[in-house]
Amino acid sequence: MNLMRKYIKVVDALNERIGILVNWLTTLLVINVFYDTIMRYAFKKGHISLQELEWHIFSVIFLVGAAYTLKHDGHVRVDIIYTRLNERAKAWINLFGSVFFLIPFCLIVFYATSGFVANSWAVRETSPDPGGLPARYVLKAMIPFGFSLVMLQGIAEAFRNIVFLKEDKTKGEGR
Repeated sequence: MNLMRKYIKVVDALNERIGILVNWLTTLLVINVFYDTIMRYAFKKGHISLQELEWHIFSVIFLVGAAYTLKHDGHVRVDIIYTRLNERAKAWINLFGSVFFLIPFCLIVFYATSGFVANSWAVRETSPDPGGLPARYVLKAMIPFGFSLVMLQGIAEAFRNIVFLKEDKTKGEGR
């Protein structure tokens, strides 16, 4: 149990720090979109690189910020049954979902994108558009990186539910 608690603490701290950095990217994205919009509509000067930077930043926010969102249980749930369950039942569902859906899906994405990302790095892929951004391979590397963070957080969530279920069972036996 202590090893699980240490793992949870380390991964939570990692994703918290990364999440805070990613939060600042939203400010950068707003500034970029504002500047690009003013330049295009007020001065009739658009830049492909600014438009690409918008979706590059958004991609990093989405991919790398997903683990932070998971840590804070911020993903959308549309479940009328789950919300009515007690904490123990929720812990079982979360544990099952993490072990049988989240972690395997992350492994599949990591495996499926490894060749895609490796090829991009091998050729040092850049934007095909004139005036586009260089180093597109770095952006593509965010896919397995982001899903690795989600998987680490998924394991932490599974451990958190195991610890909760063990402690809840122990508390119930002591009554």
